[in-house]
Amino acid sequence: MSPQSGDLSMKMKTRILLSFALALLVSIVRADQPPSLFERLSAGQDVRLTLSTDVSALIANKNTDDYQSALLLCSDGRKYEASVKPRGKFRRRISEIPPLKIKIKKKLLLAEGLDTLNELKLVLPTSLDEAGDERVVREYLAYKMYEKVSPYHVRAQLITLTLQNTGFQGEAQYTVKAILLEDEEETAARLGGKVIERYGMTMSDFETEQAALMAVFQYMIGNTDWSLSDFRNVRLLQTAAGAIIPVPFDFDFCGFVDAPYATPMSESGLRNVRDRFLMADGLADEAIKKAAKTLQEHRASFVELLRAGHVSERIADKCVKYLDSFFKEKM
Repeated sequence: MSPQSGDLSMKMKTRILLSFALALLVSIVRADQPPSLFERLSAGQDVRLTLSTDVSALIANKNTDDYQSALLLCSDGRKYEASVKPRGKFRRRISEIPPLKIKIKKKLLLAEGLDTLNELKLVLPTSLDEAGDERVVREYLAYKMYEKVSPYHVRAQLITLTLQNTGFQGEAQYTVKAILLEDEEETAARLGGKVIERYGMTMSDFETEQAALMAVFQYMIGNTDWSLSDFRNVRLLQTAAGAIIPVPFDFDFCGFVDAPYATPMSESGLRNVRDRFLMADGLADEAIKKAAKTLQEHRASFVELLRAGHVSERIADKCVKYLDSFFKEKM
C-alpha cells in the first residue's frame, strides 16, 4: 500500500467514525424532542389503526397525486384529521388498493405535543387475501433484519389496518396487514443528515462500509430492484460529516418475499428472483467480505426474528432455508 492510499484509508476511517459519532449525538439530542407521529403510532407490539376515507376514490384514481380527506383512528381512541393519496409506482398499478401517503397538518401535531414531522407512508398488500398479508409481513421482516445490522435504516412498523370505505354505502371495511414507514424527512432528521438527489453516483461515491453492507444485504435477500445511479429504492443520506450513505427500502421484489409479480433486473441475467446477483461494482473484495461477515454474525438474531410468530412455522422455515442458502456461500 502506498503512503497516499494509507492516508486515504485513514481519512475514510476518520470520516466513518465522525459520521457514527454525529449520528449518536443527534439521537441523544432528539431524545429531548417531542415524539413524532410515527413514534406514537408505532409504539407497542400489536399496533392497530383504522383509516376512514373514500377508498373507492383511491381505487378509481390510482394515478392521482391529489390528496383526499381522511380520519386516522388509533386503538387508544386518539383521532387525527388527515389527508391521503396514492403513492409508489409499480405497486400503485397492480394493487387492489394502492399504497398510501398520509399527511397531517403540523398545527394539529403541535396541539398533540408531537414533532411537526407530518408525513407517513403505508405499504398495503397488493391483494386482499391471506397471501397478500403474508408478503407484506415478509417485507416487514426484511426491514427489521436490516435494522439489526445498520443504524442507517428506514424504520418500519407492522400494523393491522382497517380501511373504512366512506365512498361505499354501508362503509365497507377491509382489514389487512400493512407496514407503517417513516418518511424521508424523518429518516434524515433522526440520523442527523439530509436526503439528497444526485444522479449518476457509483459505489465509490459512498461511505464504503455502509455501501458494502447494503449491497451484500440486498444480495442475501435476493433483491436486484435497486439502483444507486438513479436512487431507485434507495435514499441517499448525506451526513453532517459529508459522507453519503445509501439507505435501502422497498423490498417486495426480492426473493425473500417471493411475490408472484416480482422479476429480476434484466441486466442480472437471472430468471427467478429466488436466485441471487451481487450488485457490488466498485467495491473492494475486502469490503464485501467484511459485510458478509457482519451478516453472518447476525444470523442467529435473523432466525429469532423469523421465528417470532409473525408468520406461520411453515413460512418461517422457508425463510430461514432461503437465508441459509446465502450463509453457506463463501464470499
